[in-house]
Amino acid sequence: MQHLTDSQLKHLRSLLEEQLQSLQHKDQENDSYGLDESMRDESGELSLVDNHPGDMATEMYEREKDLMLQNHDDHRMEQIRDALERMDQGTYGICPVCDKPISYERLEAVPTTEYCVEDSPKHHVSNYRPVEEHFLMPPFGRTSLDEREDQNGFDGEDAWQAVENFGTSNTPAMAEGNEIHSYNEMEIEASEELEGCVEPLEAFVATDMYGNLIDIVRNQQYRKYMDMGEGIDMYQLAEEEEDEEDYLI
Repeated sequence: MQHLTDSQLKHLRSLLEEQLQSLQHKDQENDSYGLDESMRDESGELSLVDNHPGDMATEMYEREKDLMLQNHDDHRMEQIRDALERMDQGTYGICPVCDKPISYERLEAVPTTEYCVEDSPKHHVSNYRPVEEHFLMPPFGRTSLDEREDQNGFDGEDAWQAVENFGTSNTPAMAEGNEIHSYNEMEIEASEELEGCVEPLEAFVATDMYGNLIDIVRNQQYRKYMDMGEGIDMYQLAEEEEDEEDYLI
């Protein structure tokens, strides 16, 4: 610590002691973030056995948050005590990696630091992703066959839609789209699914075995198809001819 003057060391020690006292005072005033009190006393419940886990979700979240904050404060106090101990041993301000003195400016900014800027452990953000994401992405994970050109069978999405017909507890906030006006619109891709046909026109165009148009069924799919401006020339003409025949009869 020869590169630090007595006044600098005194100032740094006062900073560390002030931070330590502040953390200790906070810990004492808030009863360790309320962790000194049991969850039973905090919730007023004699037992949690008869409760659904969701009933205690808020209390459990707050308890986990308090534990995290307490661990953070404990870690900070441990760092401060270690720095004060290095001061007493005469190793404070010396980087243990390169044995070079740490600048006073850095020590004043981060009094608990043990390393110089060059040798400070870098905070690495891991790119590792949970293995569960392989099953969730794309939607329905490995059970989705929509992205495969060689598959058109009953897949995970179809299985969910079959079960979803019996109802779910989802709210409009959990819907896929933004314009949800009814709980009947909550189903996944419900408006895009057609039963018994692949293309929308197959739901109202009737043909013979050779593919020749013989009739048009004016059902809901037909009206929707026409409102979208699809196939007006062909189907509107057929509709007019049919109306004319009915009039002549």
